[in-house]
Amino acid sequence: MEYIFHEKQVGMLCAQHCLNALLQGPYFNPVDLAEIARGLDESEKQQMADGGVLSRAFQHCFSEPSSNYDDSGYFSIQVLQKALEIWNLELVPFNSSDAISRQARDDPSSVKAFICNFKLHWFTIRKLGHSWFDLNSMKSGPELISDTYLSLFLTTLQHEGYSVFVVSGNLPVCEADRKLHLIPRENLIQKKRPNANSSQGPIDRDLQMALEESRRLYEVEDSTTSPPSRATVPVATPDADEIRRLRLKFLEKPGPSSS
Repeated sequence: MEYIFHEKQVGMLCAQHCLNALLQGPYFNPVDLAEIARGLDESEKQQMADGGVLSRAFQHCFSEPSSNYDDSGYFSIQVLQKALEIWNLELVPFNSSDAISRQARDDPSSVKAFICNFKLHWFTIRKLGHSWFDLNSMKSGPELISDTYLSLFLTTLQHEGYSVFVVSGNLPVCEADRKLHLIPRENLIQKKRPNANSSQGPIDRDLQMALEESRRLYEVEDSTTSPPSRATVPVATPDADEIRRLRLKFLEKPGPSSS
């Protein structure tokens, strides 16, 4: 994991952290992104002026604050898209009819990266070497995602209100990708396993709770249909579709009422 570039959250600069995680280097800072945002503002004002400086749209454009950035460090999707044009990269909505979006829905592991947004927060999910990583700046470091869990993770994020974008184009070559190509995925899993419980994020804990609930239900069903003296049979882990169903069911359960 030491090869992976990861910025921890500073203020509201998640758009900067998201882009730098995607590109795997300190390519952007707040000043760079603010300049891009101001350029977009000027282009929007020019377009409004072409329709007449006395038009309501033009007056509204000048009276309202920028929709592309603010003093907190927030930057819009338009700023991220403009920044990525330098590398001929494009952000395509995951649920669009674009060919790469259909490909990503059919097989998420067939593309190279995703960018996710919920309200003011942005973060990157990217494949490095043979493995996928959650590069969320709100976390202490990169988190390994299995190919099997990737589809469920993206579905869960959308269920929680995130907008997901597929990164289309060729990402720049980076040290992490080169070095992780030399490390078998199994080695990374073995390194992660001893600390798996302590490093789990909220979604991982929820998934584990859903799996435990599944195992409990299977055990209850087994105990009601078997003689009391029968030896306990190990319960198989549910497949991906079953996990997805349980995960969504778990999220929809009402929380405990406050006393």
